[in-house]
Amino acid sequence: MISQEPGAGDPGSLPDDPAEAAPGRTGEGEDGAEAVDEAEGRGHRRVGRAVREWILVIGGALVVALLIRTFLFQAYEIPSPSMVDTLNVGDRVLVNKLAYKVHDVHRGDVVVFKRPPGEPDPQIKDLIKRVIGLQGETLVFRDCRVFVDGKALVEPYVDDQCTDPPQDTVDPDGDGSVTVPDGMLFVMGDNRGGSFDSRYFGPITESSVVGRAFVIMWPIGDWAWL
Repeated sequence: MISQEPGAGDPGSLPDDPAEAAPGRTGEGEDGAEAVDEAEGRGHRRVGRAVREWILVIGGALVVALLIRTFLFQAYEIPSPSMVDTLNVGDRVLVNKLAYKVHDVHRGDVVVFKRPPGEPDPQIKDLIKRVIGLQGETLVFRDCRVFVDGKALVEPYVDDQCTDPPQDTVDPDGDGSVTVPDGMLFVMGDNRGGSFDSRYFGPITESSVVGRAFVIMWPIGDWAWL
């Protein structure tokens, strides 16, 4: 007897196309690949959002820091011994730039100001000194002391150092007295024997004052209010 050749309709026959043996398998593979691609896409989007957020945070912080430095506070390093013993070389002070927008300059304030015309060193851009005389006041230098409108100025910060009188360019009469013009300030360093100040370059304009130094912020061990 001749056996019958298995056909497509024979229950015992094998399919000619292997794909027919597992219907739907190809579609499941494509769905899995699409799911992986979608997950990777979500991961990339999350990373992208995180990067953008950090860029915004860092950029915002830089803008805030710039605004604070420009309009509010700025740190300055002390480059010379002119304010010893109050401030030593290398100390860092914080300067309030808004201080004199809300109140007047007071005697005894430690101020940072722009280099005055009488300062010979062009490399110097800012100086820091103590306010001794205000506009309209007459300062008299006598017996190593300073007298303001006839009253001896109490200066514990000079540690009993002798205060020499102004130079001839500031005191042409040589009588040891200087009257501070309107809109100006007479400033001196606490280290009276080692400070180039208003005794040499004359009074400074109030408009040249950058701000008031109010705290020593570095070194941490020397932290103190000014």
